[in-house]
Amino acid sequence: MGLQEQVMTEMKAAMKAKDTVALEALRAIKSALLLASTEKGASEGFSEADEIKLVQKLVKQRKDSATIFQEQGREDLAEPELAQAAIIEKFLPEQLTAEEIEKVVVQTIDAVGAEGMKDMGKVMGIVSKELAGQADGKTISGIVKAKLSS
Repeated sequence: MGLQEQVMTEMKAAMKAKDTVALEALRAIKSALLLASTEKGASEGFSEADEIKLVQKLVKQRKDSATIFQEQGREDLAEPELAQAAIIEKFLPEQLTAEEIEKVVVQTIDAVGAEGMKDMGKVMGIVSKELAGQADGKTISGIVKAKLSS
């Protein structure tokens, strides 16, 4: 079942349960999918990798908004954003732990022969492609930076 069908099924369940937070999050996914499919042209298919990137982007937007609201002391606005992010994250593949990401980073550094921060872009490109949807870029970047600077 594709992402769009999953979202529609979840939306029906959220409507029946009168879950407004879930409904709002699911409508955001549906809207983003619709916008992206019309943006690229209706004749082209929407790959699973594109769907994962889109869902990751939506989660990142919600988390960034929540962070800003928390910095401004607006917990009342941050909570719904975090709740929506949790609902949207259900549509992502299972996220890897820091240890699992670290293993991939170390393997990539050895394979590429990276030495120091000058090779960070090369390592990031390979690792990001390999772990697409399974880890966010910020976490990968932190681990790569730590490994290359040591």
